[in-house]
Amino acid sequence: MITEGCAIPGIGATRFSSSSGRTALALAAEAAQAALADAGLAAAEIDGIVRCTDDVVLHNDLIETLGLPNVRFWAHGGLGGTAPSAMIGYAANAIRAGRASTVLAYRSLNGRSGRRMGSGYGCADPLSAGGEINGRFDEYFIPYGLTTPGQMYALIARRHMHEFGTTREQLGEIALACRRRANTNSAAQMCERTMTMADYLGARQISSPLGLFDYCLESDGACAVIVTSTERARDLPHPPAVVAAVEQGGAAGVQAGRTLSALMRKEPLTFPSAVVADNLYRRAGLGPSDVDVAQFYDCFTITVLIQLEDYGFCKKGEGGPFAASGVLETTLPINTAGGHLSEAYIHGMNHIVEGVRQIRGTSTGQVDNAEVCLVTSGAPPATSALILTGDR
Repeated sequence: MITEGCAIPGIGATRFSSSSGRTALALAAEAAQAALADAGLAAAEIDGIVRCTDDVVLHNDLIETLGLPNVRFWAHGGLGGTAPSAMIGYAANAIRAGRASTVLAYRSLNGRSGRRMGSGYGCADPLSAGGEINGRFDEYFIPYGLTTPGQMYALIARRHMHEFGTTREQLGEIALACRRRANTNSAAQMCERTMTMADYLGARQISSPLGLFDYCLESDGACAVIVTSTERARDLPHPPAVVAAVEQGGAAGVQAGRTLSALMRKEPLTFPSAVVADNLYRRAGLGPSDVDVAQFYDCFTITVLIQLEDYGFCKKGEGGPFAASGVLETTLPINTAGGHLSEAYIHGMNHIVEGVRQIRGTSTGQVDNAEVCLVTSGAPPATSALILTGDR
């Protein structure tokens, strides 16, 4: 995606909770209004909207609620967690093409009190997870008891352990790194809940080898981001977070379907992230060694471990020792607001919000001299990622 000359001047978020008591539309509107206020913009200045394909809040719902008079571009950016980085790319593309000048991207969900994204479902109740079975290819897995993303990633984790000797303690270091960051973030759902390795290892197993703290939270909440030209962003209240590059795509043999079919790939331990990473770095003119801080999509600890390999921070199979070496809190700080594991699960949109804070220097887990932030989105069936930088 061509994103040169675009930046993020405004971010917003609601309170993250397990029971919002509000509609997804109300949450989306609150996050959008917060992003507008942060950017110092009026609602009438928004002329483009990008949403996640899975969002129950349609673009026209938010246009009506916010009273936007001149939206001339709208798009949706993909499935679930694969969408957020791509959404920023679509916004930037629209701006560069002259389709819009100021674009609002949002993700809103009641992911705990409403539709629980990771819940299981069976052939007898195909709509209980919010979507039809046909087209997902899940009918080939459900009769054998494979019904949830957590089970799929557990199989991937077991395969990684078998091939490379990865241990639960190494996965635990990822969970602990995220939890310690959340403990400094008053907005995180796990802010007041500390965790030790003993706590991690002693937690109940959900789908072996993954236990309770290998799983992301289920959250109610919303996040919103405003994208405009870098030139215009320079005149707004905050230093702009420049969108250096966005990339979206899959890989050869990505497999049809949505989630579970990813297990049938020839190389299930390499995500589409590996292909996206090469293109992303090339487009940004940067490499792994230039990244000061990273916000990895962490629906499960194993997804972070594999992305450490796919994005070039260590070799394939070395993600476990790399995570256990202490670098996740020193030379490569990750998920500095707590991530999905300990802040909230807003399908990766909160990762973009935190990435902007890092570039601004306003994060509760601020990394010194953070000038380059990698943000990744969910893996199957394809993925997207972006790089944010300071206005250099």
